[in-house]
Amino acid sequence: MSGNPAATASAGSLAEAPVPVAAGERGLSVSQAMSKVMEKGKTAFIPYITAGDPDLATSAAALRLLDALGADVVELGMPFSDASADGVVIKASAARALAAGATADAIMAMLKEVTPQLSCPVVIFSYFSPIAQRGMASFAAAVKEAGVKGLIVPDLPYAETSAFRDEAIKNELELVLLTTPSTPSERMKEITEASGGFIYLVSVDGVTGARPTVNPRVESLLKEIKQVTDKAVAVGFGISTPDHVKQIAEWGADGVIIGSAMVKQLGEATSPEEGLKRLEVYARSLKDVLP
Repeated sequence: MSGNPAATASAGSLAEAPVPVAAGERGLSVSQAMSKVMEKGKTAFIPYITAGDPDLATSAAALRLLDALGADVVELGMPFSDASADGVVIKASAARALAAGATADAIMAMLKEVTPQLSCPVVIFSYFSPIAQRGMASFAAAVKEAGVKGLIVPDLPYAETSAFRDEAIKNELELVLLTTPSTPSERMKEITEASGGFIYLVSVDGVTGARPTVNPRVESLLKEIKQVTDKAVAVGFGISTPDHVKQIAEWGADGVIIGSAMVKQLGEATSPEEGLKRLEVYARSLKDVLP
């Protein structure tokens, strides 16, 4: 699948032209998008890219491309210099984006132009420090104005969760919360109750980055979470191959999140055009194995 040379031919055209959106598709919330996939008995494809790597024009093209390829939700990472949850690939990507001038305001301006052209909702992945510096209310309002539908804050302090969730709800944003293999059972139940959009199951303790195999504990963790909620559960961190994606779908995940390996396609390319072609081939190879 990924070796299909024909697949690369359309990357430029898909990325450049606004993608036609089916009537009634625009404006889906994250939970609506996930429910739609679950109703069909399918598994959501949730790619992650870093905003501004290699530049914002390429990020805009990549968002349109991933949407055209059938992404159900797209995660867009806000570049941050002290990314505690991220491994080397996403840290390097964030450094390139910051060096190229990807400020929060520039990213929001790009999103404001692009989100009306997309059929899938965009979720911002941001660390808490830039949100706290700007002010939670101001950040949530700016994100809403940019057409974003959800937020993921991996290092959101427990004490701030309730207040930030209130700001998100005020701005019609769904705050997706994370649970990990080491999250105590009672805390996991609280997270599933409070999480909006979907529940983000981190497959491993540690940082993002491709790994050779998927943690086998994910299967039992999925069962445990699904005993206490009927909300969608998506699995992320360390997922990079079609076999990983297939395995997680077979274990009953409602969505699969692919980050570092997706970011690598754009980041290791010799030009933005080559990066978009690589991104298309790679995204197709994963999307094709999902039920």
